[in-house]
Amino acid sequence: MPTELKMPALSPTMEEGTLAKWLVKEGDEVKSGDILAEIETDKATMEFEAVDEGKIAKILVPEGTDGVKVGAPIAILAGEGEDASAAATAAPKADTPPAAAPAPAAPEPKADATPKSPPPAPQPAALAQKSAGDRVKASPLARRIAQSQNIDLAGLQGSGPGGRIVRADVDAAVGKGPAAAPAAAPAAAPQAAPGLSTHLVMPGPIEQAIPHEAIKLSNIRKTIARRLTESKQQIPHIYLTVDIQLDALLKLRGELNAGLQSRGVKLSVNDLLIKALAQALIEVPECNVSFAGDQLFKYSRADVSVAVSIPAGLITPIIVGADTKSVSAISTEMKDLAARAKEGKLQPTEYQGGTASLSNMGMYGIKQFEAVINPPQGMIMAIGAGEKRPYVINDSLQIATVMSATGSFDHRAIDGADGAKLMQAFKRLVENPLGMLA
Repeated sequence: MPTELKMPALSPTMEEGTLAKWLVKEGDEVKSGDILAEIETDKATMEFEAVDEGKIAKILVPEGTDGVKVGAPIAILAGEGEDASAAATAAPKADTPPAAAPAPAAPEPKADATPKSPPPAPQPAALAQKSAGDRVKASPLARRIAQSQNIDLAGLQGSGPGGRIVRADVDAAVGKGPAAAPAAAPAAAPQAAPGLSTHLVMPGPIEQAIPHEAIKLSNIRKTIARRLTESKQQIPHIYLTVDIQLDALLKLRGELNAGLQSRGVKLSVNDLLIKALAQALIEVPECNVSFAGDQLFKYSRADVSVAVSIPAGLITPIIVGADTKSVSAISTEMKDLAARAKEGKLQPTEYQGGTASLSNMGMYGIKQFEAVINPPQGMIMAIGAGEKRPYVINDSLQIATVMSATGSFDHRAIDGADGAKLMQAFKRLVENPLGMLA
């Protein structure tokens, strides 16, 4: 009998996803292990594999569909020897809302024996202000602009049909342009003092008339927006910055790369900084924590999440146990994770978790920045560019390669003094890098 292919749960927290792309079409023969579709979760785009052999009888969910619930049928697979067309005919149809029952015909109103006199014609000023039910008559665009400019529509006179307030009336109220001539002259308004406006002008949304492109948000971008908003709203951030001399680390990196050349390994500064942060977290375990309401989780292993920019946004693959790994192992693993992150091929276990994060924007020439904590982690280290600066070495002013590093700490879980200890340990390890290799 035909088999329903259902929306898979590609991560422990996945409840719905976007069917980004079908890689098969109706009538195609597939076997176990074939890639059928690309599913976009809230973290990455992942591949959906076939587990049975058969023929794609019917595709129930077209590609590009958002919000497909986990477990919902997305296609019908006809088994060996089954008629694909018959299986497609027997396929469950997409749920559609039942047709609304026709509304009963409204009874015709009976003629009133007593004729009523027509209501008096409203005055011109009243036409612009109120409609039936005390509702201001205004176009949707006029309402939107008035709301953004903090203007009370009830105080305006409309120049549109039937006294309707249009955009020109709102523009005139904020001094953008003249209003269209109303049907009747309004009552004299009180004169404002010279140089003062009678309306408070507030920044508003960009006018829709400006040429623009509306770009649909991906699930990844929606998740980034939601999580970072929650982080800034719910986590009290404290920021601590240190300047770190890089010359010793750069020299060591050059020597290590010369020795690793035969193995095809080339260390980056970032690889060494990952190692330094991991060791600092083990030295200062008070910062290798996460806040969980009435509990504090203290970790005995340093799993460092590293921010990687991908076309869809940002993802943080994890170097698990970075404190115990060699720098060459960290380098090899990081290159593999970053490459697969940009291709959308990371497994959930490779980017979910981590005890702390590192974000490096030095390659863009950014001198210093403050990163947003990635919950439920307790801290993130923001790395700026290494640059030549005047620097005091052995009580004399010299030129050194210096970078600024800023730690963002969850002040609910990490005290300022403990954060300062971590920054101090990180600075010491970077400035004396041989200690990381011991």
